[in-house]
Amino acid sequence: MVFVFFVIYERHLTCFKASAARGAGPPLGRGRVACLGSLPPAHPLPVEQPLEQPLEQPLVLLHGGSGSWTHWVRNVTHWAKDRAVWALDMPGFGDSALPPEVRDADSLAPYLAEVLEAAFHGQAVDVMGFSFGGLTAGLLAAMRPELVARLFLVGVPGLGLMRESLPMRGMQPEMTLQQQRLVHRHNLRVMMLSDDASITEEVIDMQEANVARDRMRRRRIARTDVLAKAQDAWVCPVHGIWGEQDALYLHQLAHIPHVLHRLESFHLIPDAGHWVAYERSHAFHQVVDPLLRRSPPQV
Repeated sequence: MVFVFFVIYERHLTCFKASAARGAGPPLGRGRVACLGSLPPAHPLPVEQPLEQPLEQPLVLLHGGSGSWTHWVRNVTHWAKDRAVWALDMPGFGDSALPPEVRDADSLAPYLAEVLEAAFHGQAVDVMGFSFGGLTAGLLAAMRPELVARLFLVGVPGLGLMRESLPMRGMQPEMTLQQQRLVHRHNLRVMMLSDDASITEEVIDMQEANVARDRMRRRRIARTDVLAKAQDAWVCPVHGIWGEQDALYLHQLAHIPHVLHRLESFHLIPDAGHWVAYERSHAFHQVVDPLLRRSPPQV
């Protein structure tokens, strides 16, 4: 079993591949490790000099469904100015293998808890999850609250509020590569992004690569209220960030703070769809950065 961690540490990109030994983890010390992975060509991450000041609390980023760490490609180097940023390919996505017993976020959360516990030696860290990654993070925070210092939920499902199925299109065997790319463009516009201009050829490249590596296709609990039911077990501060045009929550956004009553803060980003951290990254950072700069509680 292989897990892939793309770690921005002191502004250096490191790709660390941990084997199935659930105790191995990326090095936490200073210094640079050779990069074992690759980046989307349109989004190179700069390599700069190490920071002189000690880094802040590590930040772990969990991507959305049918995604990979590249869901955070516009955010990782921004936050790496102040802290170690760990952008994971979650088990079953990207370059990380799918454990045989994992079928959905509820069975993924305990496995991910073991990975984080081993990697951070039991230290509580900040966890930010987008969509399916946020659902997984919320279940993790309920199951193993001692591992999460602060929880940031970005466009998460599992609240019992999602609208009816979106008009997504599927692939057909006879489709040409260009026809397949048109399907990806349509699906990105329907679900992920609110502005046609956001859907560049590079974004379609990312979507194509991510969807092809999704090995957890039969996810079901996102449409239930499983996360809303789990929130009473949270002990850390929890913040919610949504795009104002999130297609999954049209006409439902006002209900979110009532359903997620444990939220310490709730923020809407204008002119942004479901993939808010990418589509409006600057506005997203303006909201999240002050939250990250607050001193985390002792867990």
